[in-house]
Amino acid sequence: MKDGKIDINTIIGFLLIGGILLYFGYFSQPDTPPQDQTIDQADSVQVVEETRELEEVDTIVPLADSLKTPSMFGPFGMAADPDAEVKTYTIENEILEVVISSRGGQVVEARLKNYQTWDSLPLYLINQNSRFNLTLNTPDKDYNTADLNFKGKQSGSDQVVMSLAAEGGGSLEYHYKLDPDNYMLQWDIVSESMDDYMDDTALLAWEMKTLRHEKNVENERTATALEYHFANEDDMDDLSVSGEDEEKESNIRWVACKQQFFSTILWSKRGQFDQAELKSHALEQEDVTKVLYAGLSLNKVGDDVNMPLGLYLGPNKYDVLKAYDQDFDKLIPLGWGILGWINRGIVINIFNWLEGYGLNYGLIILIIALLIKLILFPLTYSSYRSMAKMRVLKPEIDELNEEYKDKDPMKKQQATMQLYQKAGVNPLGGCIPVLLQFPILIALFRFFPASIELRQQSFLWADDLSTYDSIWNLPFNIPFYGDHVSLFTLLMTVSTLIYTYMNQQLTGQNQQYPQLKYMVYLMPIVFLGVFNNYAAGLSYYYFVANMITFGQQFAIRAYIDEDKIHAKMQEKKKQPTKENRFMRRMRELQEQQEQNTRQGRRKK
Repeated sequence: MKDGKIDINTIIGFLLIGGILLYFGYFSQPDTPPQDQTIDQADSVQVVEETRELEEVDTIVPLADSLKTPSMFGPFGMAADPDAEVKTYTIENEILEVVISSRGGQVVEARLKNYQTWDSLPLYLINQNSRFNLTLNTPDKDYNTADLNFKGKQSGSDQVVMSLAAEGGGSLEYHYKLDPDNYMLQWDIVSESMDDYMDDTALLAWEMKTLRHEKNVENERTATALEYHFANEDDMDDLSVSGEDEEKESNIRWVACKQQFFSTILWSKRGQFDQAELKSHALEQEDVTKVLYAGLSLNKVGDDVNMPLGLYLGPNKYDVLKAYDQDFDKLIPLGWGILGWINRGIVINIFNWLEGYGLNYGLIILIIALLIKLILFPLTYSSYRSMAKMRVLKPEIDELNEEYKDKDPMKKQQATMQLYQKAGVNPLGGCIPVLLQFPILIALFRFFPASIELRQQSFLWADDLSTYDSIWNLPFNIPFYGDHVSLFTLLMTVSTLIYTYMNQQLTGQNQQYPQLKYMVYLMPIVFLGVFNNYAAGLSYYYFVANMITFGQQFAIRAYIDEDKIHAKMQEKKKQPTKENRFMRRMRELQEQQEQNTRQGRRKK
C-alpha cells in the first residue's frame, strides 16, 4: 500500500494465500462417520493392531470381558468361561493346610505341616495332581465341574462354601470344614433343583497321581495302591500293585489312595457308595509313582444330592487311623492272622510305651529286641537243652547208622526211635521252640518297614531307619543287590552266618545228608540281597537279636552240664519203657512192610 492506495501486488498475494488455505481445508478434512459406527471402527482398529502384535508373539488374547455374555457359555453362564480369574481359599489347622480353588471348587493343595519329603521339601499329598469332577449333562454338551468356576465364601480359617449356579435355576455346593488338630476334611456335596443336569447314575470321578515322598522310589511304588473297604463286610480289597488293573464293585464304604507312609481316603459318611469303578496304572517317573482312579456313585435324596463325605489327608499311623473307627488302620500292612495280632496287640503297644520316654528310635529297637528275647528265653532254653541231649546221644546214633548201613531203612528208623524213647529225648525238641518264635520274626518283618515312626529318624550312620542305610553308593547296579552297600544288612548277614555255624556245631553234622550242611548257609546270602533295599531298622533289629542270642547261648552252655545229662539218659535207658503211639505206629508199619515182602516172594 502506497499513499492510501492498494498495491496490485498485495491484492494478488492475499488471493494466493486464500486459495492455498481453501485447498488444504477441503482435501485434508476427515470423513465424519455415522455416530453408531464410531465405536465399532475404533474397536476394529484396536483388534487389527492387537492381531498384528499377537501374530508376532504367537499367543491368543481372550475376548474382552466387556464383550462376553452368559449366553455364550450355555446354562452355566460365566461359570463356564475358561479365562475367568481363578481364586483360592485356604483353610488350615495345626497339622494340615488345604487350598481350595474356584476352578472346580475342589481341593488343589493339601500340605502336612509336620512332615517333609525325603529331600527335606514340604510334603504335599495333593499339589495340582488330583481332580474331583462331576459331569453335568445338557442337550447340547456335557460340562465338567472341575472346569467350571465356583464362587467361594470363607468363614474364618476352617470353613469354605463353593457354589455353582445354573442360569435356569438350581445350584451345586461344596461345603468344606476342617476341625482342629484333625486330618479329616469334612466335605458335603449338596445340590438343589439340579436333576435336569445330574441323573441317578451320576459319579464323582476322582483321579490322583500319587506324588513321590520317599528315598526308595521303587519300594514306595510297590507300596502304593488303590484300596477299598466294603460297607457290609469286615473285608478289604485292592487293585494290583503292579501294572494296570480295573474293577467294578458295589457297596463301598471308603476308597483310599494308599502310599507307603501316607494315604488320601475318601469316605462316605452316610454309609456307602452304591457303585464304584476303580482303576490303577503304574508310572515310571521320578516324581509320580502311580495314577489311581475311583468313580463313585452319589446317593440322591429324591432329585437332589446330599452326600456327606470325609477326605482323610494324613499319615499311615496306627493310632491316628484307628481313632476314626472306620477300619482305616487296616491300610497299614501289619500282616494277617496271628502276625497282625502280634503287631497290633504286642509290638505296637511296646513301641508306643517306649516312645513316650523320648528315646532315640535306635535305642527303642534295641530295647524291643531285649524284651522279646527275654520273653522267649524259656523256649530258647528248652531248644538248647534238647540240642544238648541230641549232641550227647550222637555217638550212639552213629553206631546205629553203621549197624543198619546195608539193612532195611525202616528197621534203622525203628531202632533209632526206640533209642530216643529209652533215653527220653524228643528229636523235634530243638525245632519246636524255634518254630514257635518264627511268627514273631515274620511279624517284625512286616512291622518295621510299615512303621512311619521310623521315618526320617537317624541312628548311628543311618539317617533314616525307614529306608536303606548306604555307606557306599556304587557306580553301577548289581542284579538282586542294588547300587549301594547297606552296613546294617552286612552286619545282619555276617551275624546270621555265625549263628548258623554255631547251630551246626551244637546239633552235629548230618551224616546221612552231609550236603545239607552247606545249604543252610545259602539263606543268609539270599537275605543280603533282599534286605539291602529294605528298612535299616529291620536289618538293625535282626542284627541285635542275633547278638543277644549269642549271649544267651554262651550263658546257657555254661549253665548246662552235658555230663549230668548223659548220666541221666543212661539211667533212664535202664528203666522199662512203655511203647508210645508213635513207636507203635512205626512197629506196625515195619510189620506191614515185612508181610508185603514175604507175600511178594511167594508169588514169585
